[in-house]
Amino acid sequence: MATDKPNIVLRMAGPDDAAILCEMVGELAAYEHASERNACTEEILREELQQDHGVLKGVLAFRDGEPAGMATFFQTFSTFAGRRGIYLEDIYVKERFRHQGIGSRLLRFVAQAALDWDCSRVEWTSLLWNSTAMEFYESLGARPNDAWTTFRLDGEWLRRQAERSRRESTGA
Repeated sequence: MATDKPNIVLRMAGPDDAAILCEMVGELAAYEHASERNACTEEILREELQQDHGVLKGVLAFRDGEPAGMATFFQTFSTFAGRRGIYLEDIYVKERFRHQGIGSRLLRFVAQAALDWDCSRVEWTSLLWNSTAMEFYESLGARPNDAWTTFRLDGEWLRRQAERSRRESTGA
């Protein structure tokens, strides 16, 4: 019995794809139990994606014409390597499209972008409880970097420190 291979197409996201990306970001936030922290809107994504020098890059995967997954990323710079890198901000495949090779194809697309842009690496973080994702990444040859931990400054602390810096630089 012959089976038809699904038609999977990947392409860079543009401003007109903001609604698709926004929907998937919302689904990812729900999956990660972080919906209350999701402030992303279609307008924010459209604005960023239409800028000539916007930071956000995205790739969309379509299966038989239907949006199936996405990856968002941006360039970084490693002073030690003396070269650019790519930080994979999000990778997401809609539940009904999982286990069809779409996640692997998204990562390969980002890897190709890294090489096209002369980047030395692609890196990302994973939630510690998401063993399914970590097993997937490791099955592709990704290695966890246990020598580092992620820190974050945000919210009110960030605002207070920026105000303090402003006062220090103006002598106020």
